[in-house]
Amino acid sequence: MAFATSFSTPHLQRGIHPTKSQSLHHFLFFPNPIFCCFPSSIPLTIKTPRTQFHLSASVHDNCVQKLENLHEPVNGVHQTEPPDPPQRIFIQNSPWILNDLLLNDIEEEKKLNLLRRRQIKAETEALEKMVEEYRELEREMREKNLTPNLPHVKALFLGWFDPLKEAIEAEQKSKRSKKHKAAFAPHIDSLPAAKLAVIVMHKVMGLVTQEYRRAGCVLLVDAAVQIGMAVEQEVRIHKFLEKTRSHQSKKTEAGDEDSMDNDKQKLRKHVNDLIKRRRLKQVQMLLKEKESGPWGRDTQAKLGSRLIELLIETAFVHSPVNQSADTPPDIRPAFRHKFKAISKNPEQKILKNYGVIECDPLVLAGMDKSVKHMLMPYMPMLVPPKKWKGYEKGGHLFLPSYIMRTHGSKKQQDVMKNVERKQMQKVFEALDTLGNTKWRVNRRLLNVVESLWAGGGNIAGLIDRKDVPIPERPPLGDLKQIQEWKWSVRKAEKINLERHSLRCDTELKLSVAQKMKDEEGFYYPHNVDFRGRAYPMHSHLNHLSCDLCRGLLEFAEGRPLGESGLCWLKIHLANLYAGGIEKLSYDGRLAFVENHLHDIFDSADNPINGNRWWLMADDPFQCLAACINLSEALRSSSPNSVILHLPIHQDGSCNGLQHYAALGRDSLEAAAVNLVASEKPADVYSEIAVRVHDIMRKDCIKDPAAYPNALLAKVLIDQIDRKLVKQTVMTSVYGVTFVGAREQIKRRLEEKGLITDEKLLFAAACYAARVTLTALGEIFGAARVIMGWLGDCAKVIAFENQPVRWTTPLGLPVVQPYCKTERHLIKTSLQFLALRREGNAVDAKKQRSAFPPNFVHSLDGSHMMMTALACRDAGLCFAGSKGGCVDLGIEATERVRSL
Repeated sequence: MAFATSFSTPHLQRGIHPTKSQSLHHFLFFPNPIFCCFPSSIPLTIKTPRTQFHLSASVHDNCVQKLENLHEPVNGVHQTEPPDPPQRIFIQNSPWILNDLLLNDIEEEKKLNLLRRRQIKAETEALEKMVEEYRELEREMREKNLTPNLPHVKALFLGWFDPLKEAIEAEQKSKRSKKHKAAFAPHIDSLPAAKLAVIVMHKVMGLVTQEYRRAGCVLLVDAAVQIGMAVEQEVRIHKFLEKTRSHQSKKTEAGDEDSMDNDKQKLRKHVNDLIKRRRLKQVQMLLKEKESGPWGRDTQAKLGSRLIELLIETAFVHSPVNQSADTPPDIRPAFRHKFKAISKNPEQKILKNYGVIECDPLVLAGMDKSVKHMLMPYMPMLVPPKKWKGYEKGGHLFLPSYIMRTHGSKKQQDVMKNVERKQMQKVFEALDTLGNTKWRVNRRLLNVVESLWAGGGNIAGLIDRKDVPIPERPPLGDLKQIQEWKWSVRKAEKINLERHSLRCDTELKLSVAQKMKDEEGFYYPHNVDFRGRAYPMHSHLNHLSCDLCRGLLEFAEGRPLGESGLCWLKIHLANLYAGGIEKLSYDGRLAFVENHLHDIFDSADNPINGNRWWLMADDPFQCLAACINLSEALRSSSPNSVILHLPIHQDGSCNGLQHYAALGRDSLEAAAVNLVASEKPADVYSEIAVRVHDIMRKDCIKDPAAYPNALLAKVLIDQIDRKLVKQTVMTSVYGVTFVGAREQIKRRLEEKGLITDEKLLFAAACYAARVTLTALGEIFGAARVIMGWLGDCAKVIAFENQPVRWTTPLGLPVVQPYCKTERHLIKTSLQFLALRREGNAVDAKKQRSAFPPNFVHSLDGSHMMMTALACRDAGLCFAGSKGGCVDLGIEATERVRSL
C-alpha cells in the first residue's frame, strides 16, 4: 500500500516565503512500511500556512523517534504491512512529511543554535572566563610553589589581580558600612570585585599601549570615562543575566510574585528606617542605584578615577633578577598619576598641563609580543547579527550596539531615537546586508604572514620588530653637535614609540585571525557614523583595514569561477599589482598577467623562498592571495568550475570628485574621474602630478634670489610622481587643510629617503603642498565653486544658531555635531577633572568648513548602501570597502557592472 500526500514546494531559506506562483502542489508516494495515522476522533482542518514552518531540534528528535517506532515489532512480530491499513488521506502542506531537504534544514538549525550559544557565551562570559583563569593560575602557583611561565602581559595581570581585587572588596565593604564617601565611587558595588579588577587592568593597559605619541601615558579624563563606560556596559549584561537566572530558578508564577513582593517589602522597610533616622542622602543614593537609566559622564569619570587609584596603589613591577643577592629587589609602582605638559591634538604645538596616568617602562617592555592576551569584547560574530530595528536595537546579541556612532552628540542621538522606522528602513536593510556577509580566514596566507612576522617583519608592509638604535651622546664641547644629538634622540624615540604601537596593532590583528581560523565562517555587524558611512563594529581584523587584513579575509561562501571569471581574476591581480598597470586597458592588464604567469606560479608555490615577485605589488598580501587563486584555476582541467572565495574589487576613481562632477554636471571633470565611458581609464592622480611637475619646472628657471622656492623646485622636480600627490588629491574634497596636505606629502618624501635634512624636508613639503592644491584648483574649478556654495549655505544656517541638517537619499537624518562646548569641573578621588558638554551655541566656523566634505561623505555612504541593496536583490555576495571600493564574489563582477 502507498501513502499519498499533496504539499507545496518547500522554501527553506530563512525569511523567504513562497509566492503564489511558487506554491505548486506536488505528490509524494511512500512505500508501505511508512505511513501516517490520524485519530478519527480529531477533525482535520486543512489550510495553507501563511508563515514558514520551522522545526526545533526537540521536534526533530521526536519525529525521528516516531518514525523509528514504526519498525518496532508488534506482539513479537516485525511488521511489513501496517496492522490496520488506514484510508488514503489527502493533506495539503503537511509539516509531518520528512524529506532530505527538511532534515538538512533541521541539521543546519541545530548547528546554528550551537553557534548562537557560543556567541552568547563569548559576549556575556568573557570576563568570568578571565577571572577563573587568574584564579586557576593562583591555585597552581600555591600548590606547586612555582611561578608559571607566562607571557609578559599575563604575568603582570596575575601579579596585580589579587591585590587589586582585595582593594576593591575593601572599598565595597567601606561603602556598605557608611564609612566611605559614595560620591567618589558610585556603583562600585554593582559588580563582583574580581570582574572590576579585570576590567580596570585590561582597559588601562589597552589605553597606554595605543598611545604612541605620549610615551606610554594616557589622559586621566579619557581613561576614567572609558573605564566607567566599560563597567556600566558589564553591569547591564550582569543584571540581565542575573534576572534571567533568577526567573529560571523560580518554579511557579506565584513564587515569582511572592519573591518580588518580599524584595519590595524589604526595600520599603529599609528606606523607611533610613528616613526615620534622617539619612536622606543615603535614601537618595539607594533609590538612584535602583534606577536603570544611563549613568552619565560624571558618574563614569568618578568611578573610573577611583578604580584607577586603586590600581595605582596595588600594581607593582620589578626589574629582572640580574643583581647580586645582597642588592634589594627593584620594585616600583607600575603606574603613576602625574601632571604633564602635552598637546591633546598632534597638529597643535601648544602644550598644556593635563593629569595623566603614566606606566613604567618595564610595563611596556615585551607588551608588543604578548598584547594578544588582552581582552577584546567586540569580536566578529559566529552567527548573523541581529537585524537593525532602531537606534540601539540590532547588531550584537548582548553587547551594547548603536546604529550610529554619535560620540556623545545629544542632538544627533535625539534625532536618531525619534526618527520613524519606515524612513530608516533602507538604511536598516543595507546594514543588515553588510552584516550578513559571511567571512573566513585565508589559512594559506595566514601561514605566510606568521612566517614573515616570526622572521622579524619589515617586509610586505609589516612593521620592523626591532627598534631604531638610540644615538650615543657626543663628547662635550661642541654645542651644535649636542643639539643635533638631542634632535636625533627625540626622532629615534618617536620612531620607536610608533613602531611599538604598530607592532601591538599587528599582534592584535594576527591574534584575531588565529582565533577565527578554524571557524567555518563569521560575520561583522555594521553601523554608521553621523554622515552615514558604514563601518564594521570590530576594529582590528576587518575588510576596511590595511592590505594585511584584506589579504587574510575571504568570503566563506565560495562560487564557481564561471565563464568570465578567469578574465576578471586576472584583471583583479593586475589592479592589485598597480604601479601604473591598473591604468592600462583591460587588454593591457590581461597581457601583463599572461607575461608574468611564471612569476605568479612561483609566488603561489613558494611565496617565502621563491623569487618573491608578489612583494613588488602595491598591495602585496592581496596580490599573493590572487596569485594562489589564479594558479589553482589555471592548473584545473575545468577552470570555469573551480570554487573560489576571493573578493574581487570594483573601485571608484576618487569618489569625492566623482560626486562633485555629477553634482555640477561637468563633463570635463566627469571624464577625469571615469564617469564617462572610455576604452582606457583616466587617472586623475597622474594628471595632477603632471600639472605639479609643469609648475615646478617653470619655478626651477627663476632667480633663487628673487624667488626662494626655485631651490626647492630643483630639489623636488625629480621626485614628483602619482604616489606623492594621491592622498592630497583624494582628501582635498573632504576638507583637507594646508597643514594636513603638508604632512601627507612630508610622509611620502620621507619614504623616498632622498631628503635627509629635517629643515629642508619641512620646507619642501610646504612648497609641494601649496603647488598641489594650486594644481587641483586649476583642474577642478567647478568642484571648488560647489564647495564654496555649500560652505556659504552652512554659514547662513549657522548664523541663526542652528546646526546644518539634511537627510540622505536613503532617509538617514544627519545633524552636524559641531557646537561650542561647556566646561565643568567634577571632583574625583585623584583630582578635579574638566569634562566638556555639548553647549547650545553652534560652532559657526566648524559648521561652515565641515559641511561640504560631510555632505559628500553622506552621498558616498548612500551610494555604497544602494549598491549593497542592489547586489542583495540580484543574489550577489557584497562587502563595502574603504575609499569607494567594493568587494564582490567572483561570479558577481560581470553582473554588478550592469546594475
